[in-house]
Amino acid sequence: MNIIIIGVGKIKEKFMQEGIKEYSKRLSRYCKLKILEVADESAPENLSKKEIEIIKEKEGKRILSKISNNSYIISLDIKGKNLSSEELSKKIEDITLGGTNDIIFIIGGSLGLSEEILNKSNLKLSFSKMTFPHQLMRMILLEQIYRGFRIMKGEPYHK
Repeated sequence: MNIIIIGVGKIKEKFMQEGIKEYSKRLSRYCKLKILEVADESAPENLSKKEIEIIKEKEGKRILSKISNNSYIISLDIKGKNLSSEELSKKIEDITLGGTNDIIFIIGGSLGLSEEILNKSNLKLSFSKMTFPHQLMRMILLEQIYRGFRIMKGEPYHK
């Protein structure tokens, strides 16, 4: 099982880097994890809708260049489906049992994901109606994937 996380932008904060490193280490017992970063576009305030779409399209092209065929693509999108930790665990298990070796999670930049990426996704997943910094979402996502594997294996994990 390969888990690939594609994120727009770099993680600059040391405390976030440490959290991501910790969950990456924990996940190494359950899967092969790869975290890929693509460059983000500068997004000044007061952009027009057209400018926002252009930025998302540019970032989307970079993301697409990292996606292999035969992967199950899960995009994080505020308008996506809400799943409990148990449901996410079951989803990962079902994807694996269905014969797919690579699950790709995509985290967009500060403006979100392009329509092209969202349309290519097998699942659009929302963690909340709240907005989180995309850097923090990387750590939250890793924690939930880790929790999912623990649930899948019947191993204890705090609730």
